[in-house]
Amino acid sequence: MKKISMMCTAAVLAMTLAGCGDKRPAETPAAPAPAPAAAPAAPAAPAAPENTVGKSVYGKTCAMCHAAGVAGAPKPGDKADWGPRIAQGKDTLYKHAIEGFTGSKGMMPPRGGGASLTDDEVKAAVDFMTAQSI
Repeated sequence: MKKISMMCTAAVLAMTLAGCGDKRPAETPAAPAPAPAAAPAAPAAPAAPENTVGKSVYGKTCAMCHAAGVAGAPKPGDKADWGPRIAQGKDTLYKHAIEGFTGSKGMMPPRGGGASLTDDEVKAAVDFMTAQSI
């Protein structure tokens, strides 16, 4: 019995010493690292300011003809109809819109029939329509 007791004591001693060895304790699994914060989105390019004057003038005056294509008026967004006109340049478009114009495709009354419109208002309306048509 003494022999078994000594063997048990030796085994316990061996396990104890093995536990005290130079081994590093098992590391507890680390919590998952938080996902890296999303990089801040690059600032969006500033949107072109809305042409509120042109939109208003178009809605009150120009749309009467241009929305339906009356007398050959090019409809905003119709690239095929606006393309050749835009190719003439803004100065020509402004001149025809302010002074009026009669051409092979129709006619444009001075100031689109809005005699009280300023040159700048007419130009803003032209810019509004052409921006939709390029």
